[in-house]
Amino acid sequence: MVFNLSEQNSIANQFLAELRDRDIQRDRMRFRKNMERLGEIMAYEVSKKLQYGTRIVEGPLDKTRINVLKQEPLLVAILRAGLPYFQGFINVFDRADAAFVGAYRDEFAHELTVRTEYITTPALTGREVILVDPMLATGRSATDAIDLLTKKGGQPQHLHVVALVAAPEGIKQLAQHVNVPYSLWTCAIDESLNDKFYIVPGLGDAGDLSYGTKL
Repeated sequence: MVFNLSEQNSIANQFLAELRDRDIQRDRMRFRKNMERLGEIMAYEVSKKLQYGTRIVEGPLDKTRINVLKQEPLLVAILRAGLPYFQGFINVFDRADAAFVGAYRDEFAHELTVRTEYITTPALTGREVILVDPMLATGRSATDAIDLLTKKGGQPQHLHVVALVAAPEGIKQLAQHVNVPYSLWTCAIDESLNDKFYIVPGLGDAGDLSYGTKL
């Protein structure tokens, strides 16, 4: 399943427009806040597909039956660019367990190389897992993270990959290399990748725009 939030009119398009706007991007705090807002919106959309059970709540006047989550999902943040987007998800799923994966492009390699040097995770087995990766470009960071997470934490019941912006190449990478049941959620599907493997039109480097340029 591929869910594209921009196919419907909502305030989310306003936040995405601001993320893409090079003038507004100069305001680093606003850039991070818009990523967080879209994380909250996408968390709400994903929540519709999770499992629920009935709970009886005793109020001041009477009892009522409400459908609530059977279990909080497990959230996975891809560092560092994913942190503001991840914050939106943990604002919504505020009791969720969390895993963290440090993945980055090696800009000095002769060909595209994604290196993963840090991972910490609770057990994934039998759980709904939400992988927060803001830019699904080649898809390598996502598929490498999924491979490492499942080797260490076991097979999830279902994996939700949530991106701010996705490229067709990244969507294809997921289809070819993810061997667990999964869904892809994104705020927009853009045209392609350029010769440096950045999404076009994309946002630019989400990590640099959030936290400053890196060495």
